[in-house]
Amino acid sequence: MRAQAQQRSPADHAHSHDIGRRNRIERREVRVWALAAGSGPEPWHDHFLSLVEVRRTTEVFDTARRRFVARRETPAYYLSTLGTAEVAACEFARLVREHWAIENRLHHVLDVTLAEDASRIRRNPDVFAGLRHLGLNLMCFNGERNISQATYRNSLNLDRVLRYVGVLEQ
Repeated sequence: MRAQAQQRSPADHAHSHDIGRRNRIERREVRVWALAAGSGPEPWHDHFLSLVEVRRTTEVFDTARRRFVARRETPAYYLSTLGTAEVAACEFARLVREHWAIENRLHHVLDVTLAEDASRIRRNPDVFAGLRHLGLNLMCFNGERNISQATYRNSLNLDRVLRYVGVLEQ
């Protein structure tokens, strides 16, 4: 699909740049191609109407050299059921950024606060991952903003956990 789409010029494109945190300058180029029916080898590929390519270039400040150093990333490709007539390239760029913002927030909490990456569980790790997700969702649903502090407070007092909405129904 990618090779077929890239033989044609993109239907739309957009550029953006941000001065990010930690001394980074990020540039993104988004190109969108409309996919024709039957462009993929499988019948279910007909559901996709657009191919989105995101190219990122990041410049990171190197304190030792006292200058910005460019770092180019491999292009990322996304398939979408939204058509190019419905959504512009800048909107696709926003949707991709939102997806990764949610993904990064979730995994950051799971990795840092709930130590998911440090887990040494080798038998049925999916059960414990599900329990971590359940605990995280329960705390978020009950309005906890700082998961690290909530985890600590809950470990000191089980009654606090039992008062959460959704744990014990009155």
